[in-house]
Amino acid sequence: MFLELSIGFPNLGIEIENLGRSIRVFGIDIAYYGMIIALGMFAGYLVVSWQAKRTKQNTENYLDFAVIAIILSVIGARIYYVVFNWSVFKDNPLQVFNLRSGGLAIYGGVITATVTAIVFTRIKKINFWLFADTAVLGLLTGQIIGRWGNFFNREAFGGYTNNLFAMQLMKSEVHTSDITKEMLDHIQWIDGYQYIQVHPTFLYESLWNFALLLLLLVYSKHKKVNGEIMALYLIGYGLGRLWIEGLRTDQLMLWGTNLPISQLISGIAVLLGICIIGYRYKVNKK
Repeated sequence: MFLELSIGFPNLGIEIENLGRSIRVFGIDIAYYGMIIALGMFAGYLVVSWQAKRTKQNTENYLDFAVIAIILSVIGARIYYVVFNWSVFKDNPLQVFNLRSGGLAIYGGVITATVTAIVFTRIKKINFWLFADTAVLGLLTGQIIGRWGNFFNREAFGGYTNNLFAMQLMKSEVHTSDITKEMLDHIQWIDGYQYIQVHPTFLYESLWNFALLLLLLVYSKHKKVNGEIMALYLIGYGLGRLWIEGLRTDQLMLWGTNLPISQLISGIAVLLGICIIGYRYKVNKK
């Protein structure tokens, strides 16, 4: 039986009743979104630390980097989201600082983290490519977990579907701008509430990233050159995001066009990954 704020996966026979966006602790509301993001960061560091020990690197370098990169990456992810979604904030600029409602674009975080890693490794005088190969596994772990923040926030979903993984969300709990005509044409009335039925793109991306992480962990023991894992991440994640982004109804568009900015960057990421592999193999051969 569905109740208010419930989320369901009807074709899987799963119903999650009365799932709010936060919990109250000592009179303070703590958003699930923030908790999930924090959990993803912590788990990512654990994976990086484990990988660094396995490859006989100094784990303290990664702890120092994490302290800096996490803060800067959150800022970068927010700036990216705001810049390409300014219409939402222009009438109330103070909402830029309200992270409780979501609004972190992963590519903004990735770009910021990459620039930070380049500067950090130069200052520390350590191999950037080996560092990137290790750090990217933590990044991917964070992405796997972090996507579930979108689930609690009822955001980052796709258009209408009735496939095996179709997800039902209470219509009044999602942003009106994310609702399409096709969703409204297939509206579901359950216990007196209207529900839309959509692609759970957060789940698709989380599962895709999990499979990619397993492949990279296995391949990392057989890589031939430093930088190869980072490159394969760019290719693998870029291909997955290129497909998944096309399903979403909340796409951020390149200014003055109908081109989703994340699909454009995903395509660039794939090409960049291929170029990095070619470059690193060429350098290694010399």
